[in-house]
Amino acid sequence: MSVSVLGAGAFGTALTISLAQEGSVTLWARDTRGMDKTRENTERLPGCRFPDTLAVTSELARATEADTLLIAVPMQRLRGFLSEHAEHLAGKTLVACCKGIDLQTGQGPVALIRDFVPDAHAAILTGPSFAADIARGLPTALTIACADDALGKALQQMLTTSALRLYRTTDTIGAELGGALKNVVAIACGVAMGAGLGESARAALMTRGYAEMQRMAAHVGALPATLSGLSGFGDLTLTCTSSQSRNYRLGLSMGARSAFDASTTVEGAATARAVAKLAKAQALDMPITNAVAGLLDKQLDVASAMRALLTRPLKEE
Repeated sequence: MSVSVLGAGAFGTALTISLAQEGSVTLWARDTRGMDKTRENTERLPGCRFPDTLAVTSELARATEADTLLIAVPMQRLRGFLSEHAEHLAGKTLVACCKGIDLQTGQGPVALIRDFVPDAHAAILTGPSFAADIARGLPTALTIACADDALGKALQQMLTTSALRLYRTTDTIGAELGGALKNVVAIACGVAMGAGLGESARAALMTRGYAEMQRMAAHVGALPATLSGLSGFGDLTLTCTSSQSRNYRLGLSMGARSAFDASTTVEGAATARAVAKLAKAQALDMPITNAVAGLLDKQLDVASAMRALLTRPLKEE
C-alpha cells in the first residue's frame, strides 16, 4: 500500500521523514514554502533533512492517490479539513495523527472521520512522541488503533520502521481519549511547576489526572488497559515532564505569569474546555480538568484553583 502524509506541521513532517527511510512517501502541504528545493521544513522542523525518497507536493489530488493517508492537521482544524476534502478522501484508509477533542462537537478524530467520510477506513496513530525525536530516528513507540483488527495489523506492519515501533489496539475510543486528556493534565503540571509549587505537586497532579482520564474513559466505554498503555499512561508521562511539550510550556507560562506565543498550537486548551463542558453535562467528577478550563478562561487564578483542589472532600484513593 502507498502512503501520503497530509499536513506539514512538525509531527507530520517527522512521520514522513521516518517512513521515507523505508520507502517512498509523499508529504502534502497547502504551501510547501520551498521544501521541495531546500529538502527541509525550515519553519516547523529545522535541521531535519528530507530523504531522497520523500516527495513534497501542494496538490492534494496527487497526494491522495495513495491508498493510506496519514492526516496530520491540528485537531481543531480536522473537521473543516474532512468536510472540505471529503471527495478526495472517500474510500481511503485514513489515519488521524492528531490529539484532542473537537470543541464544537465533542468528538475525537476517528469519530469525525466516520461522520464526514463514512466510506473511509478510520484509524488513529497516537502515543508518547516528540517530532524531533522521530525525525532524528530516535527509538519511539506508538499505538495504532483501528476497530478493524485485520486492517490494524496491516497498518502496524506498514508504518513500523527501524526506529518507530507500533503496538495495536481495536479500542479507538480509549486511544483517542488518552491522547486528548493527557494534554489537559500537562497544562496543569506546567502551571504547578511555573508557579513554583514543586515536584511533589506535579506528581500528585499526574496521578490524580490519570484517575480522571480513567474515569472519563470508563464512562464512554473505553477499555481500562488502553489507558494503561502508550496512548494513555505513556503519553501522560512524556507530556507532563518535558518542556518540549507545548501543553506543558503553556502551563509553565500561566503559572509563572509570563508571555506565551499565541501562534503556537496547544491542543490541550480546547480539549480542557470541551471536556469540562461534557463533564458538567454528564455529571462527571473532573476537578483538574475544570481547574485548567477555569484558568484558561481567567475564571480562576492559580491560588484559587489550587485551593479548590486541596479543599475537596477527603476520600479513599
